[in-house]
Amino acid sequence: MADVEASVRDLVNRDRDCAERAQAQIDLRRKLGLLISEWKAAGGGGVLPDIRDKGRLRPLKSEGRLARR
Repeated sequence: MADVEASVRDLVNRDRDCAERAQAQIDLRRKLGLLISEWKAAGGGGVLPDIRDKGRLRPLKSEGRLARR
C-alpha cells in the first residue's frame, strides 16, 4: 500500500491525473479494513503494527518471519 500512496503523491506533485491510482489506494484501504474487521470478529485482539513500526520490523533470514529488533 505504501507504494500506491507514494505513486499518488508523485502524480499529485507533478500535477498529473491520479484518479486511477487514488481509487486503487481507496480500494486497498477498504480491503485492509475488511480484513481487520474479520480478524477482530475471529477473536483477534492483539495490537497490529502500523507504518511507524516498519523501520523496526526486519525479516529473520533463518525463519522467514518478521521480528522486532
